[in-house]
Amino acid sequence: MSHDRARVRSVVFLATGVLALPALAGCSSNDEAGRPVAGQDVAPAARDLVADGGTMNWAVDELPETFNSFQADADEATARVAGAVLPSLFRLDAQGRAQRNADFLESAEVVEREPQQVVLYKLNQQAVWSDGREIGADDFAAQWRALSGRDSAYWTARNAGYDRIAKIERGANNLEVRVTFAKPYADWRSLFSPLYPKQIMGTPDSFNDGARRKLKVTAGPFALAGTDRKAGDVTLERNARWWGSPAKLNKIVLREVGRAERAEALAGGRVDLAAIDAAEAGRISQAARDKGGEGPLAHGPGAAITPARALRSWAIAHGSDEEAADTEIEARAKTRKAVKRYATEQEGLRGYVVRKSLEPAYTQLALNGSEGPLADDRVRRAVARALDREELAKAVLKPLGLPAEPVGSHLALAGQQAYADNSGALGEQDTAEARALLADAGWTPGALLKGKKEEEEKEKGEEKTAGGESDAKDAKDEKAEKAEKAEKDEKAAKKSKDSADGNDGEDSGSGNSDDDGTYIVGEEDGKPGDTGTTVLAPAPAAAYQRAVLNRQADVLGLSRREADKEKKKEPADHAKQHRRDQAKGGAPGAYAPKGTAAPKGSGAKGAAAAGPLAKDGKPLTLRFVLPSGDGSEQLRTVADRISRMLQRIGIRTETAKVADESYFKDHIASGQYDLALYSWPASAFPATDARPIFAKPVPAADGSLNVEQNYTRVGTDHIDQLFDQAVGELDEETSRSLVKKADARIWAEAGSIPLYQRPQLMAARPNLANAGAFGFQAPRYEDIGFLKPGTKPSGGPAAK
Repeated sequence: MSHDRARVRSVVFLATGVLALPALAGCSSNDEAGRPVAGQDVAPAARDLVADGGTMNWAVDELPETFNSFQADADEATARVAGAVLPSLFRLDAQGRAQRNADFLESAEVVEREPQQVVLYKLNQQAVWSDGREIGADDFAAQWRALSGRDSAYWTARNAGYDRIAKIERGANNLEVRVTFAKPYADWRSLFSPLYPKQIMGTPDSFNDGARRKLKVTAGPFALAGTDRKAGDVTLERNARWWGSPAKLNKIVLREVGRAERAEALAGGRVDLAAIDAAEAGRISQAARDKGGEGPLAHGPGAAITPARALRSWAIAHGSDEEAADTEIEARAKTRKAVKRYATEQEGLRGYVVRKSLEPAYTQLALNGSEGPLADDRVRRAVARALDREELAKAVLKPLGLPAEPVGSHLALAGQQAYADNSGALGEQDTAEARALLADAGWTPGALLKGKKEEEEKEKGEEKTAGGESDAKDAKDEKAEKAEKAEKDEKAAKKSKDSADGNDGEDSGSGNSDDDGTYIVGEEDGKPGDTGTTVLAPAPAAAYQRAVLNRQADVLGLSRREADKEKKKEPADHAKQHRRDQAKGGAPGAYAPKGTAAPKGSGAKGAAAAGPLAKDGKPLTLRFVLPSGDGSEQLRTVADRISRMLQRIGIRTETAKVADESYFKDHIASGQYDLALYSWPASAFPATDARPIFAKPVPAADGSLNVEQNYTRVGTDHIDQLFDQAVGELDEETSRSLVKKADARIWAEAGSIPLYQRPQLMAARPNLANAGAFGFQAPRYEDIGFLKPGTKPSGGPAAK
């Protein structure tokens, strides 16, 4: 597990049998993966343009509780320290792909596959720990024993991959390490990054406690100099024993600065690099525009003071009402103080620039499938089909000047080798289809009123006596209803015959009284999957749709190039393809079965629902849980848009805003929500890292449900099997194909809907080089520094 991944699955931003699988269409993984949606923004500069010396102050949310990346409370600051002071055998590049780190490895490759997988590591002969000892097999073996899961005395967060190792031994010399696996492991490159010395991994005591507050032995361009918890600083100093390119900076200071204090810390010059939100980025941009200007600022707390308001305030402050005057005078004083403080901060913010990219993480809409309406996969799919993901991505990213593309995979992001847009397994946004899915699940507009009416009639009926005039009236009404029903059936049959004979043209859109506006999915729109069989009962309908989605997920290996060809086909070709799809039983998307009536008015895209949907007298209302903190405005804005989209298909939402500190622990992890927004980081090793996020929940020994990190509680045995196959497949192309098939299945289950890649905004000193919005790539700490006077950023850092 690399230091980039140690935190990946432990925090969230605010297996049995094997199934035979159909062959995927042949296509290059690079064609599907494409390139990252946004590149790095780090002010790249060659090393000879960067000055030697200096200290960079880097803001972190809080100081790390531990320096051991493999403990449960490791966080982003832990990973940052580990990346600068410990070996990483493989590092992520700008496309989120693992690359050999030449500072530590001469080579690493699978040298045997049968009877067991063997990986041979050849270490850089200069690689030594800070105490002078060579990095070698003893360090590898100590880390394996600590993380294998065989000794419960080690308090480890995860042992994925290490539990598949059979033995570790010295190779032909001290620079070779042979790792033999008991079971094949596709993600072997994820292991030993970071690599800790045997002094830390050798015993449970040193593992559990020895590395929480200090790291006596390190091996990186920097060494851990000390921690001052009172001042809120962790100091890293240049490592004198480092054999690679020497660090440009003398020191890196990780400084604890809460998100709410970032603007103040930047304005005061306390930090040189800090992650910021959209509001703070806007302030920095405004500060740059205001440079050299005169007069009061047109933004901030003083911007709302119009001449009329100022005159009114003056009149109250000097009026005869002494109590009102005192209150106004106090308010004016507070406003003047706030305006002055804001103006001073803006002057300080002129010393920074905003560097922006996209984080290697995506925000998703999570649907809790454990109970309530969302336990029905048709309702989950309806929610998914109601969302305009492109609109949501634009709402977040376009104002920031970032490319706004919806994320097409749960398991990788554009540019990564495992990426493919598998959202077609679920289907595009379609309000009418979403409402038809809800109708198929039994949620209809009149059900709530009907339920109330039935209750009222039942209460009235209990008051009536048996026999007599009331019974005679009921019998008469019953005959009238039967006659009316027979007449309607006759008209419907006649209309159906006319339609079959091709005589429905003149009635189309004429407002004929016989046309009740009913929309029959698959009857008029020629949706794929129409076999001419009308499925009316909900149970067969659900089975049909599940089969269609699963088949669609299985065949979703179609490349983008082939998909483009499909789009260019003539209508006649599409008709032929439609018939072929029918023969295969496939359908491109989640469609309700033919014969499922959508509510009236569903034909117009985006039209509001006729009324609240209900079933068995209960309204279809979902609880949308959101964090309430100042840094969560973006999520709440997205949630508002989602709520409006759901309202169009008749789903109402109740928003519950909860404290940030309890949002994840008390609501998401515990399943106390229907809908929620949170983010998952991307990984270069999805077969390993993503499995616990999408694993099917299983009952624990104590009767509870073990969900691992699958907080939507939606999963299947088939998805688990695909992950198991992928992680044990040593052919890299085949392994990635299995990961993509697993993703298509995850889309079809509609437990989580990826929306957009998170924006990455960094405030940086203009002369700070090789640092900023890193995107996928792991920082090269030795290249970070301040530009020499008179120089500007240039190309990428040279390997000097």
